[in-house]
Amino acid sequence: MGIKYKVNENFFDSWNPVMAYTLGYIYADGCLIDGTNFRAKYLTIASVEKYSIERIKQWMESEHPILTKKSFWPNGKLCHYLRIGSHKLFDKLVKLGVFPNKSLTVTFPFVPNKYLRHFVRGYMDGDGCVYLEMGKGKFNQQIIKRLCVIFTSGSKVFLEKMNVILNEKLKLEKTKIYRSHRSYQVRYNTSNSMKLFPFLYQGVTDNLYFKRKFDIFIRYFKLSPSKIDRSITRVLKHVGYGAVVK
Repeated sequence: MGIKYKVNENFFDSWNPVMAYTLGYIYADGCLIDGTNFRAKYLTIASVEKYSIERIKQWMESEHPILTKKSFWPNGKLCHYLRIGSHKLFDKLVKLGVFPNKSLTVTFPFVPNKYLRHFVRGYMDGDGCVYLEMGKGKFNQQIIKRLCVIFTSGSKVFLEKMNVILNEKLKLEKTKIYRSHRSYQVRYNTSNSMKLFPFLYQGVTDNLYFKRKFDIFIRYFKLSPSKIDRSITRVLKHVGYGAVVK
């Protein structure tokens, strides 16, 4: 028998911000493996950012080692993996909508409204991006072309349902799902991204988001301070970016 590592097998039994964020991240960058032949069931979470895996390992009270290997893509970065063998965690995640070979067919799960922002932010940190497109103006000065939040998934159904939920909750401008090379994307324009920001980050603790993505929003606000409203101001002050709004 292999080594039995400790892990909190009750981690997904009840909703809370950390659980919702982790579940969202698993929907993006996790997978379940049913090793029927050797009576094992695994949860695997992967990322090119080791920090993201280390956080989840700590939250789940896991003693499993983090493995590192080069991505199979040409010139790929090192990828870090947390592989947890647990029938209980596997079965609980299946009940929460995760299943083996989910990437092309998974749908958006039921998430209590109280924890929706954490789930969506976890998914974005796993398989989304914040993009600030810059350009040059008439007098060669630097100008902002657009701020964009992008979610990616192999499952069109997942993005369609998430898009409907966010549209209803945040009154977003109409958007659509795009087909990219190997997946689907939903791209939110500047106006919609501004509405997403306070939804995603209001009241969040500093270990429940990727600072690198958050800081792209910060750069936009510094360049366009007139776009900052009360809801955005509350978020910035809460996370210690009060200087942006002075």
